[in-house]
Amino acid sequence: MFDDALGNFDYYNWITLPLIIFFSRICDVSLGTLRHVFISKGFRKIVPLLGFFEVLIWIIVVAQVMKNLNNVACYLAWAGGFATGTYVGLWIEEKLALGLQVVRIITNQDCFVLLEAFKKENHGITVVDAQGAVGPVKMIFTIVKRKNVKEVVQLIRQHNPTAFYSIEEIKNSSQGVFTENTGSGFSSIRKMFPARKGK
Repeated sequence: MFDDALGNFDYYNWITLPLIIFFSRICDVSLGTLRHVFISKGFRKIVPLLGFFEVLIWIIVVAQVMKNLNNVACYLAWAGGFATGTYVGLWIEEKLALGLQVVRIITNQDCFVLLEAFKKENHGITVVDAQGAVGPVKMIFTIVKRKNVKEVVQLIRQHNPTAFYSIEEIKNSSQGVFTENTGSGFSSIRKMFPARKGK
């Protein structure tokens, strides 16, 4: 009897089709997440291409769901694929590490060694004398590629561990001193679709 039940089980509608919907949703939602991120970063040349494949996959998946409105597994696969696709898209964007960030450092300690360390690593810096709540301080500004932010933070903690620092995203920049590319696996994407420079 159990063997007969397995023989009559609709594997396509309850296993294969939901899996297709699940992984398709991961693809189209990941593309959508990356598309929004690329827009915010100024990488607009790749956005239409991502949008094309995102909508193409979405239409195909919607058509399959509409044909199986009574299949609960399809609804679960749709929702699960959306949630997973959002996570995957953000994970990919983090690995790409596109764009620039500004690191602001405020310290009332001697920062000569820290500045020399920045120069040695070819990080452009701007130093400003300022007045803090308890006396004079130095404000250090440096704009770095996202993939180099961890290195900058490590230098701060190593040479001036008591310094206050903040990190913010920036959309565009014009000129500047930056470290050389390390030849990461995603460098070709940056070359094919460069971010728009500020005027």
